[in-house]
Amino acid sequence: MTTTSTPAVPTADWVEPAAMPADPYPTYRRLLDESPVAWVPSLGRYLVTSFAACRAVEEDQETFSANVSGGAATLARALGARPMLRKDDPEHAGERRAVNPVLRPKTLRARWEPVFERNARTHLEVLRQRGPDDADLDRDYAGPVAAQNLIDLLGLKGAGVADMQRWSHAFIAGTGNLHDDPEIWRRCDAARSEVDALLDELVPHYRAHPDGTITSALVHGGLPLPDVAANVKLTISGGMNEPQHVVTGAVWALSRHPDQRDRVLADPALWPAVFEETVRWLSPIGMYPRETTRPVVLQGVPLPAGAPIGVVVAAANRDATVFERPDAFDIARPRQPHLGFGSGVHLCAGHWAARMSVGEIAVPLLHADLPGLRTDPRRPEAWHGWVFRGLTALPVSWDA
Repeated sequence: MTTTSTPAVPTADWVEPAAMPADPYPTYRRLLDESPVAWVPSLGRYLVTSFAACRAVEEDQETFSANVSGGAATLARALGARPMLRKDDPEHAGERRAVNPVLRPKTLRARWEPVFERNARTHLEVLRQRGPDDADLDRDYAGPVAAQNLIDLLGLKGAGVADMQRWSHAFIAGTGNLHDDPEIWRRCDAARSEVDALLDELVPHYRAHPDGTITSALVHGGLPLPDVAANVKLTISGGMNEPQHVVTGAVWALSRHPDQRDRVLADPALWPAVFEETVRWLSPIGMYPRETTRPVVLQGVPLPAGAPIGVVVAAANRDATVFERPDAFDIARPRQPHLGFGSGVHLCAGHWAARMSVGEIAVPLLHADLPGLRTDPRRPEAWHGWVFRGLTALPVSWDA
């Protein structure tokens, strides 16, 4: 009589979440080398770090559901209802279909490119007025540009840059509030009340006067009001971080690789490569959750039904089996897909808007109008997070 044994589940009990905001990449490298699918007790979930495994998860939404229990509960609590990001098809597809026309490349080029350029030029003047001894790229440019672009895309008439930044920070904190911190919920609830009050005014307006904004598209997409509101708040949550952090990340990376900065300044056709390499190398969205609907074996590791999973795309984007010299920033590397915007049916709906607003406009404009733009070592920079990661302070200088 022969018996088969169940493979052992790799356990990464050495992972220290408190150390990851400073620099998560040493942790990712060890996970990739030792156990690309591993149970992490300190996080209470399996972390999936290899490119192949992350792609496999996204290609099988019947097995790896976006409707996760823990994370979905805090997200729904933060936003007031479950948005499309935490739904599988066909529910997800129906809501996604409503906003897709607004975010197609042709529509973005015709309607939104001038808006993105106007917003970038407006805040470039704010940055310039700060002067090369006091300017902070995140505070004075990247954050405000990302916020104003989002206000315009959503059609949130009456909202200001400070409102958008406050709302986004509050919703993101609420989404991650697994420990039920009452102060986080207080800020999140206040933000939700403000956005809901604004939508109470705007939804009737868009019913009568449709336009090309995301909120108008959701209103006319047949969604009930709670779903319209949840998806507007979802866009507020996620639509600021990636473009904001790619602006600062690209400038930070080019400042540390002056040879590559010189190359792109001599050949502006390379700016899209700067954008893609920044998203791969610094991955503003580091991880997102999934949950198994049935027992499954993922890259040789058995997972039970209901297993909480962290899809660590920031690690996958530095997988040495896919990317040559993965820890190097290299705008000349061969063009190949990365997972900075996710993949599969949940590929970020705003990825073309980010490529245009940041890769074609916000970052090139900075370098064209501020000769010698560079980070300023006289003043401290600051990084934050690993689930969402980026520079929260980036002092810059230029040749006055």
